[in-house]
Amino acid sequence: MSIQWFPGHMNAARKKAAESMEKTDLVIEVLDARVAHASRNPMINELRLFRQRPALLILNKADAADPECTRLWLQRYQTQPGVKAIAISCKKPGDVARIPDVCLTLAPHRGTVQKPLRMMIMGIPNVGKSTLMNALLKRRVANVGDEPAVTKTQQRLDINERMMLTDTPGMLWPKIAYPQDGLKLAASHSVGRNAYIEEEVAAFLGDYLLGNYPALLLARYGKLDGIADGVALVEAIAKRRGFRLKGNVLDLEKAALTLLTEYRSGTLGRISLETPEQVDAMLAVPPEAEPVDLDDGDGSDA
Repeated sequence: MSIQWFPGHMNAARKKAAESMEKTDLVIEVLDARVAHASRNPMINELRLFRQRPALLILNKADAADPECTRLWLQRYQTQPGVKAIAISCKKPGDVARIPDVCLTLAPHRGTVQKPLRMMIMGIPNVGKSTLMNALLKRRVANVGDEPAVTKTQQRLDINERMMLTDTPGMLWPKIAYPQDGLKLAASHSVGRNAYIEEEVAAFLGDYLLGNYPALLLARYGKLDGIADGVALVEAIAKRRGFRLKGNVLDLEKAALTLLTEYRSGTLGRISLETPEQVDAMLAVPPEAEPVDLDDGDGSDA
């Protein structure tokens, strides 16, 4: 299943972001810590590298991600030139309070009243960018919602007299090369629901969780005996929760949504859907080839 989602407003947002980048000193890219590679938009990286701007990568939702996976992703990103990376939960004021000082270290020639630090905050949909904006400014300036693409226009705001921030709409890129990336983004609710079938995404998620987090599934759904793949897991959830339609037919759609919702909300526990090692294995195979099986990766079984 190949998932693609690039609404018209995203193309306009890309053009506007490219224009604004010229007058930006620093790019803040917000990632979902649970999918720290899949949620990094290559289009954003290309724009900032063209303008030679440093980047602060914020791995948001770190409180929902596997801490060991997050540590590995921070370690990797910190080695990239002109990049700093931190892991936070934008719902924790103490985490958010760290961001301005880190930004100043990336652009030491700015950050005065005469030369304010001009930052642009970017990211794919539904990674918590608007919540982070509101927390940084300590007031509601951006709409927050549980659906992707809530923000559709750019706005510029002052954090203080030394720092200003341009907010941009969430942007995906026109073609997601690896189907697994699209599935991870769909599972994490970063693409519109009209772009995927929930049962197929839940089956993908179930496969990964069975291979990497069986203890969390056991704690939530009970014994896994005889459950060999994600499809069987969705069926088992339907049976155990009593999800049935007329004629005593299993309601697999409701069971799939249950699995997705309990992953997204953190009810299942702290989970990441990729490690650097797994991503390296995926990228080693051309996109048009068969997807890499990630079930046997080194994700922890916390």
